[in-house]
Amino acid sequence: MLTISKLPPKIQIEAEQCKRSLHAYVRLSWSLVEQATPLVDNWHIGVICEYLEALYSLQIQNLIINIPPGHAKSLICSVFFPTWVWIKTPEGRFFCGSHARDLATRDAVRSRRLLQTGWYQDRFGDVFQMTGDQNVKTRYENNKTGHRVSVGVDAGWTGHRGNFIVWDDPLDKTKKDSDTERSKANEAVKSSFGTRGDIPKEMRRLMIMQRLHDDDPTGHIMQAMKDDPNFPVFEHLVLPARYEPKRFVSSIGIKDPRKKTGELLFPQLFDEKVLKDTEALLGELDSAGQLQQRPAPAGGAIFLRKWYEKVENRYDPADDSIYHQAVARWLFYDTAFKDEEQNDATARIIFDLMPDYRIFLREAWWQKMQVPQVTADVNDNTLRWMFDGKLRGTIVEDKGSGIAVLQTLRQGADEAVAALLQEFNPGTASKPERARRAALWCERGCVLLPRPHAKVPWLFDFEELFFKAPNTKIKDPWDAFSMGVLYLENLLAEGWKLRLGLK
Repeated sequence: MLTISKLPPKIQIEAEQCKRSLHAYVRLSWSLVEQATPLVDNWHIGVICEYLEALYSLQIQNLIINIPPGHAKSLICSVFFPTWVWIKTPEGRFFCGSHARDLATRDAVRSRRLLQTGWYQDRFGDVFQMTGDQNVKTRYENNKTGHRVSVGVDAGWTGHRGNFIVWDDPLDKTKKDSDTERSKANEAVKSSFGTRGDIPKEMRRLMIMQRLHDDDPTGHIMQAMKDDPNFPVFEHLVLPARYEPKRFVSSIGIKDPRKKTGELLFPQLFDEKVLKDTEALLGELDSAGQLQQRPAPAGGAIFLRKWYEKVENRYDPADDSIYHQAVARWLFYDTAFKDEEQNDATARIIFDLMPDYRIFLREAWWQKMQVPQVTADVNDNTLRWMFDGKLRGTIVEDKGSGIAVLQTLRQGADEAVAALLQEFNPGTASKPERARRAALWCERGCVLLPRPHAKVPWLFDFEELFFKAPNTKIKDPWDAFSMGVLYLENLLAEGWKLRLGLK
């Protein structure tokens, strides 16, 4: 084989261009990987390449990329990037995973085929050679100690290490609604990011995916960053199919070049017609995640923001007159089934009834608690909210720990508390089904929310969950809200009919 210095000048120039620029490398080698599909270059490919170069140079150490399917993310990140790194650092060790091992293996095979082409060997063959004793689809090595291992979420990710940890679509989109499958994907990503590095200070972490759920691996890591000040900081590149301002803030000076809201990301392939057809096929909820990189539509999925943009559907929490006008009140509890960390929280919702039979949300609260704490909270808040004689009931969902809470309080609580306790059986309908039924009364203007104000500090966090339902990790607040609306449905219906002039 000729050494690089003896190759024709054109090849030498190409080799140097590739070393200096991942984007140039992608353009020049694309046809070797995708013979049937010509490269349609676009600015987003350049942006992804710039971020990957920054990751390689440790300008950033942790990177998440959210981008719609069909935009070459796997080819760039899982095929071209590892083979480009080996041009510069052949000792690079790649740990590459996906939700299914065969998908990770597919991209590993594509990379290996590129490494073995005459084009690659002519330009970079003097940098390293593949070894013959470890050269199978799921693991291959070069003679400079570099390797690539392919793993899946279900099996194979433990026991391997690397200094480039790459997860490409760690959650199967067909399993996004399964708490078990999301937990499995989240654990695989988080654990491998934390423990699979050869040299921690040189470890690069990369995840590429489309958003599927509020608690998908991206959401899980973003939440961990908020909750734990010591959690590693991840650069977050978000490229929605239709432009939405301020979706990402770059630490390396890159901006989305689009200016107009709704402007398309990749119009050469995904023009307005193609995108509209795709949106229609996916539906509003999945379009929000897979195309716009939001796990719920911006305007809400079940409970819509536009309903609460109307002045009449909000009340002023600073105006005490509304509280004096209220004629009745109920507390609603959705209790967790268990108290372990991975299980749900207990949620408390308080509704007051107005003279025209509309209700307004007085308070929303949720927290992980053990059964004795839940029992004490039900008792204490029942006593707290009966101060003006308007409390008509404390309603506890008749399942899980709620059964124990009801039994304990009925046997040992103050007589006034016990008299107000009532159980609520949600039936067989799922939480999203109950929410959709409750949403009808919100749409009709029968359920008021407060306006943002210092007196309702819980409102922002509640609305973050409320308008994302059902794609949220924490479901209890909006489920307890739904329970309250459905419990009071007869009153809401009566008031609505009267306001419409119906008998």
